[in-house]
Amino acid sequence: MSVSVLGSGAFGTALAISLAGNGPVKLWGRNVAQVNQMIQTGRNAERLPGVTLPNGLMPTVDLDQACQNQTLLLAIPMQKLRGVLLENRDLLASKTLVACCKGIELNSGQGPVSVIRDCLSEAQPALLTGPSFAADIARGLPTALTLACTNDNLAKSLQHDLSTANLRLYRTTDVTGAEIGGALKNVIAIGCGAVIGAGLGDSARAALMTRGYAEMQRLALAKGAQPETLAGLSGFGDLTLTCSSEMSRNFQLGLSIGRGEEFDPSITVEGAATARAVDAAAKRDELDMPITHTVVQLLDHSLTIAEAVAHLLARPLKEE
Repeated sequence: MSVSVLGSGAFGTALAISLAGNGPVKLWGRNVAQVNQMIQTGRNAERLPGVTLPNGLMPTVDLDQACQNQTLLLAIPMQKLRGVLLENRDLLASKTLVACCKGIELNSGQGPVSVIRDCLSEAQPALLTGPSFAADIARGLPTALTLACTNDNLAKSLQHDLSTANLRLYRTTDVTGAEIGGALKNVIAIGCGAVIGAGLGDSARAALMTRGYAEMQRLALAKGAQPETLAGLSGFGDLTLTCSSEMSRNFQLGLSIGRGEEFDPSITVEGAATARAVDAAAKRDELDMPITHTVVQLLDHSLTIAEAVAHLLARPLKEE
């Protein structure tokens, strides 16, 4: 196996920890102080406190060194992915690039695999997504993920190479469905967090999750995805996890909105930009996505929680 992880945040570090059980893994980060700390202490204390890095994990700030491996896992925030790809085009052009981010690019409306194709036509893109928290993976807890790749032979190879003692990978060729499931669940999680933060109860959360899932399917089908993909790990599975746990940063953002509290702007929350990107696409394509639109209004402070509830409950009655 020849693998590097680009991005030394919590999720990238967790993946590198798990993959190091299969053999040596390089973990690249651009923050020199953080990488030096990992080398000196054997921990990524800021992002994964209490977790010891295995001997097979090799942190580095040398991107040339990390890119000596053929398969590169891109644990880079969605809105920064294009910049990293373009900035390092020569190093990445001929590699197998597995995106490990979830979201829709705000300016282009594209998912991570589409962004890779747009920037690096010679690269072989894939997507690793599904219900997973970095802390669980890093601690060796069992986790199942979706590996999406249009080239099924490549997908089989990656499935073998990236499966570990605690990571079980299922593959699909429906990249679009996997992208949309991973992106939209973050939007719905913000809404669910707002519901719980405002004290509206678990029944309201269940209703929002269910109708949010309907919006995920609506968008996916409009984009040519397969409906069964949304019923799998990258759709229903990830939606369930993200909407029901305070470990989710998107859910945490929603909680702060519901409670009327400030949220730390330094924390990356993929669902905020994705909500705006999907809302714009829904308007353009005349898709009915009221929950996504309401989340955007909550993010922009153009709607209160009370107004949002009243608006959604006042929608015309319909068949499920």
